[in-house]
Amino acid sequence: MDYLPYLCGLNYTNRQVGNLMQRKVDCNKVKHIHEAQLNYPSFSITLGQISQTYTRTVTNVGEAKSSYNVEIALPPGVSVTVKPSTLKFSKLNQKLKYKVTFMRRDNSANSGIVQGFLKWTSKKYSVKSPIAVVLQPTIGF
Repeated sequence: MDYLPYLCGLNYTNRQVGNLMQRKVDCNKVKHIHEAQLNYPSFSITLGQISQTYTRTVTNVGEAKSSYNVEIALPPGVSVTVKPSTLKFSKLNQKLKYKVTFMRRDNSANSGIVQGFLKWTSKKYSVKSPIAVVLQPTIGF
């Protein structure tokens, strides 16, 4: 579960995290993650001048042999790259990973909130992942 690395990263004590998780934990042995790294279908990020990459794991609950291609609706001023661009499942409940990289484009607004989405489509199904990006103000001369 993604919550343990996230909760440990919030600097809670082992006891506090243990109470939430209902088991004994040692946050010193856990790699911490930020909230944007939680394995949610949506993306909500703050983007400055440095690109950011996130990994998502998906599970096939559709047809055993299926292939999903990604369509990207770009948030204005943001470049989005998805790798791989096609997910090929060979069995039911199979898990696959993909990476999404967000990069600010030169023509982006100085600041604000922009939205887009990823849409994974097979012959029978489609799944949409919303994207919300807060553009950090840039320093200009």
